[in-house]
Amino acid sequence: MSDRARSGLFVAEGSSDQPLADIVELLFFERGVEVNLSHPSFELLPKVGKDVRSRVTAGLELAGGTVDVIVVHRDADNAGYQARLREIRAATTPVSAGSALVPIIPVRMTEAWLLLDEAAIRQVAGNPRGRVSLGLPRAHEVESIADPKAKLRECLVRAADVTGKRRERVNGRFNEHRRQLFSWLDRSGPVTRLTGWQRVVDEVDTVVKLWSRTGE
Repeated sequence: MSDRARSGLFVAEGSSDQPLADIVELLFFERGVEVNLSHPSFELLPKVGKDVRSRVTAGLELAGGTVDVIVVHRDADNAGYQARLREIRAATTPVSAGSALVPIIPVRMTEAWLLLDEAAIRQVAGNPRGRVSLGLPRAHEVESIADPKAKLRECLVRAADVTGKRRERVNGRFNEHRRQLFSWLDRSGPVTRLTGWQRVVDEVDTVVKLWSRTGE
C-alpha cells in the first residue's frame, strides 16, 4: 500500500453532520491510512440539489474530478438500511468511477450513537454534576427508538435542569450540542455494540483491504 495521503469527499444530510467526516478520518488513521475528506458547504453553493447524486457531482467538481474515496451519510429513518444503500450506490456509481465508497447509514438516525454517553450529555448541557434522571436507553434499545433526535434533545434539556429562558436557550443550541457530542464520541465505547456503527467500521476495513491488495 502506498504511504500517500488519500483524497476523499464527504457528503452528509446537513451541515450539523460534518463531524462525521472527522470520525471517518480517525477510523482510517487507526488503520494506518491517512484520508483527507473535503466536506463542502453545499448550502452555500448555488443550484446544488439536496439529493445525493447532485451533491456528489458538485463535490467532485470542486475536488477536481476524482477522489480516492467517497463517504456518504444518510440516516436509515423508516426506509431501512438496504433501501438507503441502494439509493447511495445508484447515486454515486454513475459519477464516481475509480472511487471507493463508504456509506454511513445509522439505524434510524445518527443521534442514536449519541445517546449512550450520559457523562458527555451532562457536560455538553452545562451541568456535569447533575443528578436528574435522563431516561437514557440501553445500548440494545437505542436503535429501536422511533425518533432518536427528539430523544437526544429531550435528554439535553433534562440534563441542563434549568427553566424559563435558560431552558429555551439550551433547546435552541441543539445543533451546537450535537456537534460537540460527535466530537467526543468514544469510538471504542458502547457505540461499538450498534449495528449502524459496526457497518461503518466494516466499510472502512473493506476499503483499507482493497487499497492494500491493489497496492495503491
